[in-house]
Amino acid sequence: MQGFVRLAAASIVSLALLAPGISSAEDASPVPQSRTDMQMSFAPLVKQTHGAVVNVYAERMVQRRVSPFAGDPFFEQFFGQRMPNRTEKQTSLGSGVIVGANGMVVTNNHVIDGADDIKVALSDGREFPVKVVLKDERLDLAVLKIDAKEALPALVIADSDQVDVGDLVLAIGNPFGVGQTVTSGIVSGLARNQVTDGDFGFFIQTDASINPGNSGGALMNMKGELIGINTAIFSKGGGSNGIGFAIPANLVKVFLAAAERGDASFERPYVGATFEPVTSDVAEALGLDKVRGALVVRVAEGGPAAKAGLKAGQVIVAIDGIPVEHPDALGYRLTTAGLGKAVKLSVRDNGRESEISMTLAAAPETTPRDERLIEGSSPFAGAKVANLSPKLAYELRMPSEATGVAITEIAQGSPAARLGFAPHDIIVSVNGVEISSTAVLAKVAADDPGFWRVEVERDGQRIRQIFR
Repeated sequence: MQGFVRLAAASIVSLALLAPGISSAEDASPVPQSRTDMQMSFAPLVKQTHGAVVNVYAERMVQRRVSPFAGDPFFEQFFGQRMPNRTEKQTSLGSGVIVGANGMVVTNNHVIDGADDIKVALSDGREFPVKVVLKDERLDLAVLKIDAKEALPALVIADSDQVDVGDLVLAIGNPFGVGQTVTSGIVSGLARNQVTDGDFGFFIQTDASINPGNSGGALMNMKGELIGINTAIFSKGGGSNGIGFAIPANLVKVFLAAAERGDASFERPYVGATFEPVTSDVAEALGLDKVRGALVVRVAEGGPAAKAGLKAGQVIVAIDGIPVEHPDALGYRLTTAGLGKAVKLSVRDNGRESEISMTLAAAPETTPRDERLIEGSSPFAGAKVANLSPKLAYELRMPSEATGVAITEIAQGSPAARLGFAPHDIIVSVNGVEISSTAVLAKVAADDPGFWRVEVERDGQRIRQIFR
């Protein structure tokens, strides 16, 4: 099937033979210094760097249903017994890059997500257990720590803003579990978005062959520096078609810094505004010479954008002098700038361009979330709800300006699940009572009116339903 494919290879049960270890100093060849040298051989560069790329093995225990009715409380009660599920071990394979002599390893989150046991294998055949230091599903990055007693070979992280289309690159990983593999190519494109189903959209595109199992592997420049973490391919059949994507090294840097600080989670800057891509019609109406930028659609009251003076209808065309191609590029630039930093935004408004300064901060929890599990016999029974704030909205991947009481979880088989409620639903009113907090919802849900008139906001649309 045509589409974007993340590169972790699933169900690999045997350890493939790995490439030999790093060569000794005696037999090391000089690193090529010119384009002519590179055309002769990449071998010296590979010998210098391949020891810093590891294979990542993640094992997880999964429950596989033996019956379509297994886990359904109604059928289990009807048949008078619980229907057992079968437990199976599932192994996935990916790659990783050692970025610190102390054993810090960067890989993709989807390589290790849900794993009960994770190991890495070095190019010389040694295996080490690792612990997860930090992971983030939205960025698809994870940092692992090898507990090694000696210094390990590591790659230097480059400035990915210095990468240009046409640059020669090497990709190192373990495609299909065959063993450490090196492929070469060029940078085919920059600032690519709409690549994965996550909310991160700023990738380096390369034609270096990468395949399932390459996830988390290194994309390197001709200095042997890390410029990206290989993450996804565009493929019809799961194999390489010469269109691969890597997370830029500058994002890896800020994520690694959060892991080294011991942060429990990675926080991206809160802007307090909603953006859309600039279309040709918008560009013409605003007098833009190029169809690029981030169009301000909404600005949340009291947020950083409002304090900086941003208004709906304006277009951000650059940040700190770096052009902004689309809203995802703006998010990337703000994230790599870092929390607490002041950035200069170049803004087009009514044919004129001006600069405004905005200080980056984490999303605030302006309203205590006061999470509650609704119980009893109301339509909301089995739903966990919380008061929305910019921080919770960010965690739930909802618009930053969303307010009210949102459903965060739904218990399987509960009345709320059977009636069609879903996570991210915002409960607006019940029987004419405005739901301003979880406490108000809990009080209303404890009543027994005989029928329920419910108004819910879902994906920006208001839905009214009656339950008896």
